Amino acid sequence: MIKNILFLFTSLLLILNTTTAQTQREKIAQMIMVGFPGKFLNDSVKVDLAERNLGGIIYFAANIDNPQQIKLLSDTIKMTASTPPFIAVDQEGGRVARLNFNNGFDSTLSAHKLGTIFNSENITRAEAAKMAEWLVQSGMNVNLAPVVDVNVNPTSPAIGNLGRSFSSNPDTVTFHASWFIDEFNKKGIVTTLKHYPGHGSALNDSHLGFTDITTTWSDSELIPYQQLISNGFTDFVMPGHLFNANLDSVYPATLSYKTVTNLLREQIGFNGLTITDELFMQAITNNYGFEESIVLAVNAGNDILLYRTNMKDGSSLASQVIDIIEQKVINGIIPQERINESYARIISLKTKYGLISDADEYAETQKPENFVLFQNHPNPFNPKTVISYQLPTFSNVVLKVYDILGNEVATLINEYKSPGKYEVQFDAAGLTSGIYFYRLSANQFSSIKKFVLLK
Repeated sequence: MIKNILFLFTSLLLILNTTTAQTQREKIAQMIMVGFPGKFLNDSVKVDLAERNLGGIIYFAANIDNPQQIKLLSDTIKMTASTPPFIAVDQEGGRVARLNFNNGFDSTLSAHKLGTIFNSENITRAEAAKMAEWLVQSGMNVNLAPVVDVNVNPTSPAIGNLGRSFSSNPDTVTFHASWFIDEFNKKGIVTTLKHYPGHGSALNDSHLGFTDITTTWSDSELIPYQQLISNGFTDFVMPGHLFNANLDSVYPATLSYKTVTNLLREQIGFNGLTITDELFMQAITNNYGFEESIVLAVNAGNDILLYRTNMKDGSSLASQVIDIIEQKVINGIIPQERINESYARIISLKTKYGLISDADEYAETQKPENFVLFQNHPNPFNPKTVISYQLPTFSNVVLKVYDILGNEVATLINEYKSPGKYEVQFDAAGLTSGIYFYRLSANQFSSIKKFVLLK
């Protein structure tokens, strides 16, 4: 009898642990976008979408034969997926336009022609509206455009030389990008600012290897990001594989916490989604291992990891990425909150654009309505206590403890957090008995409460 009870108890624990792992894995899978070969959905991608909860698909020219075929492919993807996926394409216009005259669409104007040759709002809007309608008809919902790189170096191999920049004037880039974005957003298409923090001055192409912009880049290349974000842009920003020692002396932008989280999110104030540039470009693969690049990209603050393929070493790439991230969370190398932040942002944007009709079905918890700093418990305490707070929006959170003279004695939190309720334990073993204060700052909210250490 006792053996049977123990068996049932052990089985129950196994089921509960498995359920928790699946939920975690499903959230991680939403952070992955892959490409695949051919013009039909292969079995591996079907499994990734249906059983692993893959978050997104990217199309390349090889996936597109004609308007009818690509619409059928998109419909198949949507019907197969367990969660409505992002379906993305690079449709900048000009040289980088996956929908073109070769596959039943039409030729398009490059960003350079739009911003520098014509420099007309009407022409830019008309061209963007035409392409946006193509994406709608093809069943896509994300455009990995516009390029907001400033044309600092007209011969830059990946940008200026291909006519991908609107202008050498940052303000002109902002104007044309905003018109481009507006026309796509009107049709329900998510847009992407790239390649952060600016690829326009580069002497090399990050597709082909290490790209150092330390001596060629200037702060003016951030202006389009700053202006568009301050005007409410919250879709995608794509960090590029660009090394700038003035921003981070160790890592390129895609893998840099300083560049993605500290600069883009905390200083510039971006609250939307970040999606990496393709992670099998040689700027990454020549310098970082597969697992290493995943950990760095997630911890840098990226929400979606982009890969041009769905297979690695003969098996599902998505499954391998999920396994790696899950194990790093278990080992404490990637914080659990990092996954929750990205998942919340992804579900929020999918809801905003109508991919998901009921966000509550996918949300881990309901968002609080207000900022609140709760009274700690227990109080008085010796020497540990728990401080709780809640956030209604994505916030830069700072939680500090002060003594009665106003001297700071501890920093408990100083990081970016998603909406939700949180608890943090404060251990005052090294402090003397007395009255202390704890202060929470989150965006424009600030609150102070008193507590008593009684040893």
